[in-house]
Amino acid sequence: MRTTIFVLLCWLCGPALGAADVLQVGSKRFTESYILGEVLTQTAAAHGKAEHRQGLGNTAIVLAALQSGSIDVYPEYLGTIDLEILKNPKPTSLEQMRAALAPMGLGVAVPLGFNNTYALAVRADSTVKNLSGLAAMPQLTFGLSHEFIGRADGWPGLAQRYHLPQQPRGLDHGIAYEALDQRQVDVIDIYSTDAKIARYHLRVLDDDLAYFPRYDAVLLYRLDLPQRFPAAWRAIGQLEGRITSDRMIAMNAAAELEGKSFANVARAFLSAAAPQAAARASLRDKLFGPDLWTLTRQHLFLVLASVMLACLAGMPLGILAAFAPRVRQPVLALAGVLQTVPSLALLAMLIPLLGRIGAVPALIALFVYALLPIVRNTCTAILGVPSGLRLAALALGLRRRQRLLHVDLPLAMPVILAGVKTAAVTSVGTATIAAFIGAGGYGERITTGLALNDHDMLLAGAIPAAVMALLTQALFELAEKLATRRRPS
Repeated sequence: MRTTIFVLLCWLCGPALGAADVLQVGSKRFTESYILGEVLTQTAAAHGKAEHRQGLGNTAIVLAALQSGSIDVYPEYLGTIDLEILKNPKPTSLEQMRAALAPMGLGVAVPLGFNNTYALAVRADSTVKNLSGLAAMPQLTFGLSHEFIGRADGWPGLAQRYHLPQQPRGLDHGIAYEALDQRQVDVIDIYSTDAKIARYHLRVLDDDLAYFPRYDAVLLYRLDLPQRFPAAWRAIGQLEGRITSDRMIAMNAAAELEGKSFANVARAFLSAAAPQAAARASLRDKLFGPDLWTLTRQHLFLVLASVMLACLAGMPLGILAAFAPRVRQPVLALAGVLQTVPSLALLAMLIPLLGRIGAVPALIALFVYALLPIVRNTCTAILGVPSGLRLAALALGLRRRQRLLHVDLPLAMPVILAGVKTAAVTSVGTATIAAFIGAGGYGERITTGLALNDHDMLLAGAIPAAVMALLTQALFELAEKLATRRRPS
């Protein structure tokens, strides 16, 4: 039985386990990074195996993945490397950056040819012309990306330089333009190569005190990459200077405004082909896309494996809590506290601790969130077994272990299964966060939809997850009915 379960999990896991001979390309969770990640992946794939671990979240997560060896290279910007990663108070030269990165086992190379600096934008009807003018208008509502609010080269330094009194609201970059257009906010942070600047007729505020440094696009990579994948690295090196600002804006527009996939946008660039006019894919096309089975298998693996692990740990803990009153409250309190840890924060902490991204940290996080209902229901169910039946078992000469196996657990099984059901259904939804660290699943569609503000893509990820949750609940309800029928009277 154990062998069967192991084989099933390995089959479900599929490509999630990765391989050492595959060049792993990472990207952050915004359109331009997705596209550049695809450009790198397709370039490298012509000279060997390459895989795109897309949408890994913010700088901290993707950098941790690079340092741990979970990815080999990802597109980054000089300003981010200098101020956010190396924590330099002032911009430094490329040579100084390389010297500082070398002890970390990292290097920076291949300037791609465009500068994508940060900026703030307002609606065209605003009277503000430059960043200094914001200080005199405290009534303006700022909707800034969460990363920009927390970055050393983002809001803290900007507010100090320009003496800005406003308190910004955290807003996902993918929906910021629509929020500004609908007058829910008055100021947003943008990237200078965003395709939506022209679409929404925004005014980019002049950085009159020259706060923002240049953010030239480069590649941040592991120093052992050129030796491990020499042919692929030489091909990637030929991308140097090939992507102008206008070309990057056009590629962003093809993805965000025309609905083209990141892979097709990158393929058109590499083949120097003009973008082909095509109708935007419908919800049905996205829902039943070629990646549906792969994402389903990945999502199912995450749910099954995490719930099985939670059962193996949670049921014994619940039994211990039921029979040992002294440890009952500590066990239940610990399981409850673990449940309150924010999911993204837990994932961000696990990456440096485990030294990897992908399925393993995702499974640990899901295991933690599945533990509480299993421990609590097991403890409650065991305590609910009638004392008279236990006394009868003792009178019949059953030992404590025999009583547990033949009396307590059979009687408690319906309640225990209800806890496992709760854990499993919850895990189906929680597993979507696994996409933020490259573990796959339906969350990949959701993160892509967030990056593009594509509601159909969001639904293409949310609908299969909801269907899986309903099927999971139905299967457990059937198991509960069977357990109740077999329950000894």
